Amino acid sequence: MSTVEKTGKTVDEALQEALKELNLTQDQVDVEIVDEPKKGLLGLIGSRKAKVRVTSKSETETTAPVVEAATPAPVPAEPAVTEAAPVAETVKETAAPAAEVKETETAPASRLHKDREPREYLIDENAIEASKAFLNKIFAAMKITVNTEKFINRENGIVTLKLHGDDMGILIGKHGQTLDALQYLTNLVANRAAGGRMRIVIDVEDYRDRRAETLTRLAKRLAEKVKRTGERCALEPMNPHERKIIHTALQGDSTITTLSEGTDPYRKVVIELKK
Repeated sequence: MSTVEKTGKTVDEALQEALKELNLTQDQVDVEIVDEPKKGLLGLIGSRKAKVRVTSKSETETTAPVVEAATPAPVPAEPAVTEAAPVAETVKETAAPAAEVKETETAPASRLHKDREPREYLIDENAIEASKAFLNKIFAAMKITVNTEKFINRENGIVTLKLHGDDMGILIGKHGQTLDALQYLTNLVANRAAGGRMRIVIDVEDYRDRRAETLTRLAKRLAEKVKRTGERCALEPMNPHERKIIHTALQGDSTITTLSEGTDPYRKVVIELKK
């Protein structure tokens, strides 16, 4: 007997992929639905594909009932989330020191090119409250309890919302992709409410500081490789903030230069020897 597991947008799609790999028909296999598909919030958070486990029947097995890969019964729609949705939130109004949000640009302009971010932003309390209300709706829809701390750096206008709670990995995603998407949407809400440019940083359990440390170590390790081999090294595509971390980590190395190549969202940092 042979067994394969396949995923797809629907149970039927996953089943057809499995049958194709086994080169069998549906009446020649047993089908077990491992996971039913789940549509994530905003198409980003908590989504899940259908997953099936398909096993070929033994040659001696007589005609046996086959588990039909029926379309799963429709799930009742979640009730609409209102402003009164219960979400535990602790907001700490704190004027953060300049070092709280580590986004001060220190690398030369010739090195960062388009990675430069504006140094000053609006601080609009009503827009901040609108952003928090937007996040609260998402957390309520996800049925998770989140405590929020708010830090305002009045020197550069950056507002940081730090999120704490259980099982917060779902808000981070691979390499912070879900967190970045959540931050992007929150900034859209804030900018619209403020009628100008605001900068809101969303962090989960200090993930961004840990990510910055990881990227800094990676940059220094790859720089040593470039020095050793003489060959330029291209990193994976990153967002502007993460590219800036790489540039900053290597700006003091007199034998190395960094530059950004490509266009977003595929823009990446390249490390090479100075000529």
